Amino acid sequence: MPSIDLHTALNLIKPVADEKLAEAQARIDSQAKPQGSLGRLEEFARRYVAITGRDSIRRKVVFTFAGDHGVVAEGVSAFPAEVTPQMVLNFIDGGAAINALARHAGADVIVVDMGVNYDFPALDGLLQKKVARGTANLAEGPAMSREQAIASLVTGIELAFSCVEDGIDLVGTGDMGIGNTSPSSAIVAAFSGLPVEDLTHRGTGIDDTGLARKVSAIDRGLEINKPDPGDPVDVLAKVGGFEIGGIAGLVLGCAAVGLPVVVDGFISTAGALIASELHPSVRDYIFAAHQSVEIGHRHMLQRIGQKPILDLDLRLGEGTGGALAMNLIEGALRAYREIRTFDDAGVSAGADR
Repeated sequence: MPSIDLHTALNLIKPVADEKLAEAQARIDSQAKPQGSLGRLEEFARRYVAITGRDSIRRKVVFTFAGDHGVVAEGVSAFPAEVTPQMVLNFIDGGAAINALARHAGADVIVVDMGVNYDFPALDGLLQKKVARGTANLAEGPAMSREQAIASLVTGIELAFSCVEDGIDLVGTGDMGIGNTSPSSAIVAAFSGLPVEDLTHRGTGIDDTGLARKVSAIDRGLEINKPDPGDPVDVLAKVGGFEIGGIAGLVLGCAAVGLPVVVDGFISTAGALIASELHPSVRDYIFAAHQSVEIGHRHMLQRIGQKPILDLDLRLGEGTGGALAMNLIEGALRAYREIRTFDDAGVSAGADR
């Protein structure tokens, strides 16, 4: 596959056509049930069909992007950085939460090493796309260079283009990276201008002292780096993470090639936020999987303009919420295909049909 640069991908993104949405809704409205009675399932089916032109899913994949973070040195996580590669190996071995829930959804899991501070051997199910061995400490300076930020975006974009070649019709995002709720909070703070303490939560379960350290580190990072909210690549470079850049690129790429993308929780939505700030029509292709416990997540979703599918008090990441939401999207499509119309079923339509 030829290399796709960021500029080319952005130029390919178009809003989902209103006519296609209306056509899908007309099919739904003709079915033998009161109009709107399947609630948001009708929305999921309408949007999927309008985006893809299909009413079924051939193959589903969750891409779990992994990277390490220099800000861990500030004591912002309850777990050491060594857990990142350990969990990547657990993903590859099929023993993590995302593996269990993806199996339930009938989705493949592909792990993408964007910047883990570890040298993995060649392993099935692992794509080695390392930009660097972890980001720098955002509390002391830029997390990465602008060139590295663009490289992480392009990696995700290229993965989206490869999905088309591989017959993948529904894409999910996931993450793994000890410390990555800190850059995620920094990203939403940079775009929203809201106070860091209103956007920052306990991540892996830090105590009050740890939370205070985390808020302080993010505040210092924003003050030192001064990320430009008018330049999403600058925000990613100054306070982001390599896996967040990969997710952002994947979301951008899905919009460019016309694939729906199920975005998981807080970290994945930080990537989706970068993508939607780069091009507003990206949000047409996003299905927000769930509402995270992380307090900054609702601000991200509001800015993107997407309502979460689920609210289950999840805060794991990995793509777990995305895998669960895929089940509902597939159920919505089954209803779209299999519920007969009033005419076909021989059922009298209501007066307000």
